[in-house]
Amino acid sequence: MKHKRWIYISSMIAVCLLGSCTALRYVPDDEQLYTGGEVKLHMAEGEKKPKGLDRELAELLRPRPNKKILGRRVGLTAHYLVEQDKDDFLVRFINKKIGEEPVYLSDVDVSRTIELIDNRLENRGYFGNVIDSEEKVGKRKARMSYTVQTQRPYVLKDYTLSTDCLPIYEVIQETMEETLLESGSRFDLYVLTAERERIDTYLKSKGYFNFSQNLLIFEADTNQVGDKEFNLYLRLKRDAPYASLVPYQIRSLEVYPQYVIDDKNAEMDTVFLDSTLYIQEGVFFKPKRLKDHIVLREGQWYNPQKSKFTSRRLSSLNTYKYVNIDFIEQPIDKTDAQGYLDTKIYLSPLSKRSLRAEVQAVMQSNNFTGPALSLTYGNRNLFGGGEKLNVSASVGYEAQILNGSDEGLTSAQLGLNAEVIFPRLIFPGNFQGRFRYSVPKTKVATGVDYLDRSSYYRLVSYLNTFGYTWRGNRRVRHQINPISINYVNLIHVSEEFQEILDENAYLKGSFEQQFIAGLTYQFVYNELVDSEDSNALLLKLNVDVAGNTINLFEPGEEFIGIAYAQYAKADIDLQNHYRWGRSNVLVGRVFAGVGYAYGNSVTLPYSKQYFSGGPYSVRAFRIRSLGPGTTSPDDFNTDSFFDQTGDIRLEANVEHRFPIVSILKGAWFVDAGNVWLVRDNPDLPGGKFTAKFLDELGVGAGVGLRVDIQGFVIRLDWATPLKDPTLPVGDRWTFDLRDSILNFAIGYSF
Repeated sequence: MKHKRWIYISSMIAVCLLGSCTALRYVPDDEQLYTGGEVKLHMAEGEKKPKGLDRELAELLRPRPNKKILGRRVGLTAHYLVEQDKDDFLVRFINKKIGEEPVYLSDVDVSRTIELIDNRLENRGYFGNVIDSEEKVGKRKARMSYTVQTQRPYVLKDYTLSTDCLPIYEVIQETMEETLLESGSRFDLYVLTAERERIDTYLKSKGYFNFSQNLLIFEADTNQVGDKEFNLYLRLKRDAPYASLVPYQIRSLEVYPQYVIDDKNAEMDTVFLDSTLYIQEGVFFKPKRLKDHIVLREGQWYNPQKSKFTSRRLSSLNTYKYVNIDFIEQPIDKTDAQGYLDTKIYLSPLSKRSLRAEVQAVMQSNNFTGPALSLTYGNRNLFGGGEKLNVSASVGYEAQILNGSDEGLTSAQLGLNAEVIFPRLIFPGNFQGRFRYSVPKTKVATGVDYLDRSSYYRLVSYLNTFGYTWRGNRRVRHQINPISINYVNLIHVSEEFQEILDENAYLKGSFEQQFIAGLTYQFVYNELVDSEDSNALLLKLNVDVAGNTINLFEPGEEFIGIAYAQYAKADIDLQNHYRWGRSNVLVGRVFAGVGYAYGNSVTLPYSKQYFSGGPYSVRAFRIRSLGPGTTSPDDFNTDSFFDQTGDIRLEANVEHRFPIVSILKGAWFVDAGNVWLVRDNPDLPGGKFTAKFLDELGVGAGVGLRVDIQGFVIRLDWATPLKDPTLPVGDRWTFDLRDSILNFAIGYSF
């Protein structure tokens, strides 16, 4: 019985999504379903319409019409079905999840809506507006139309700060040159609010701990100026508390590096360092290591920005669960020219050690599937200075299925990696105060990986890095590894794979280069951290240079008897995320990268080459199956077990992400891209980059579903090739649903 009921639920939802159910048939005869409204805004002659005002007024229209999912009012349909079968539990359950009460034309309060529109226009400086409304009624549906005719707005002539003997007026006068209110600007309540916030922020940065923007009063005068002009005067509220009119100074600073609420009877040790008292049981965190993360100091004027910097720096240690900064105000009277604050910083630590296990079922687009297991041990305060140790071991096994010609191909991988992250800059010299936003971190990492690719080859790679990472501000992050050493040892090659290498000099050259030593740098500019931005950019820039230092000190083809790689590589990933409505996002992305081998090398090392195709690239093509250029997989004389790579990669993507219901979201997308070689390779005809590269792009399009659970995304994308660069010129544009690919992945594609 339960099985039949769930089938009924699924069937009804599917019918509604497909559009077979329509809500209009249930609308009562004496009502019209309200489908929304519009605002037609006409400005006074000669007046320019403020940017965004149309959208701002449209958002005032009430009530909101019933929502649509894929063009259908699914929630409203569910509600009407309940009305038709009130005693059915299942129908009531569906209505509870996605149902909506109908919104009729009779629910529209026209006079209230006109009042809201007029009020918003007055806030923007437009008074005496003429607003008319019109009902557009159909048989079952109706809309509202509002026509607005504005008058000339009021503009500012002079903006003046009233004078007083209080010292705070002198401080306010210091910031008047930075005012947002310029002579000739239109009256705007929101700009006035922003001006109050600006002055409030400035005063707090000067120590005015108790000041509030509500103490700032604007007074407008239209009597002493011409038509549609006004003078503006700024003053303080007359009954403002005295404590809000004087600056405060930090009198003392105490830090509790191991604060536990219930541990009041523990014996505490105290250390006084740089005018700061550190109080803890034993030495959980060394004061000399903690002090660089605290920018507050005894004798400083109160500054909330420094408090935020201190909180962010301490949180970035990843040693503490909570960071609380308390400012305890000392009593003052009207004879005091300043106040004093006793400051206490409470740090509640996380568990020092952690153990995490992950089990994954890996399924790749090249038909390889299998389990993977990783185990990670962490220590968040290794040497008592916030150092973080991570040691991880992993094992994975994959086998290719669903492809008869490659049946039996397997891949086994083992890995052991360790890293220590020091929350400070380890470098000769004194850099204290050079990094204002955050303290740089130093990272030392080492690891070894073993790869056994079926009966073809076995490979061991060793990776060692030493580098730094820091944030320039909220949006900017830098990471540089001045030392990056990767040693790859091909410990076994089968006769079959040796024949493949002998027939493909490009592939053979990439495997022969075993030692990679160089420098890597990454720059990230990310506006996505500001969720209120409707149009946000994300820029990633990577630079990778190897072999030059070795060649400088030891010219030749080998270093300590090992062949080493020499190359330069750079790529850029630029994305634009445009948001509108309810969780609608249009994402555009462009990726461009190039690597060039020189000196000791003819080709890039295999691990440094680019690839295209797959769930995070051009989704209509299997992973690493595009290119180079117009090269067909048949030209490799291998099976799909081997990747198709290149020295140059170009990609462009457009994706529209939209909500469907609850955590289920949808998308449509178009991808284009390919990889090419820098040099001509007779073994890979058509692989070299030429001026005809646009005609050699692989293009695909598709649709997808995403389950988004608080940022954890499970993604399913179905894509079909529209242009295949391996086909002859003139036949490359194609469309065959039988060539479609279903991509399963974790996280968004970009």
